[in-house]
Amino acid sequence: QVQLVESGGGLVQAGGSLRLSCAASNRTFSPNAMGWFRQAPGKEREFVAVISWSTGSPYYTDSVKGRFTISRDNAKNTMYLQMNSLKPEDTAEYICAARRYYSGRYFLEHEYDYWGQGTQVTVSS
Repeated sequence: QVQLVESGGGLVQAGGSLRLSCAASNRTFSPNAMGWFRQAPGKEREFVAVISWSTGSPYYTDSVKGRFTISRDNAKNTMYLQMNSLKPEDTAEYICAARRYYSGRYFLEHEYDYWGQGTQVTVSS
């Protein structure tokens, strides 16, 4: 069983930065990829970014390109999301996810096998 634990959320002013972390509890877990989704109040959960665990190749949704950077530390089984130039519309609960096998449809929720509990990010204007 794998547990994913997020940290790093909080309240920040527009234009500020936050760094989220997601740690996998099982050190022997070797995912194909890990990603971030977010869900704002009253809205559906949406894909934010994903990173290949073997190559480190990242993919982002258009709205965060150039502002967010996803990275991973294989030795620590931890993934990060550096969020810069934050906007009020980035306000959401950020949830990390991991999948065991390759999928070209990395933006779809059901392609992921494990989910964290989420960490709240609030950006004030």
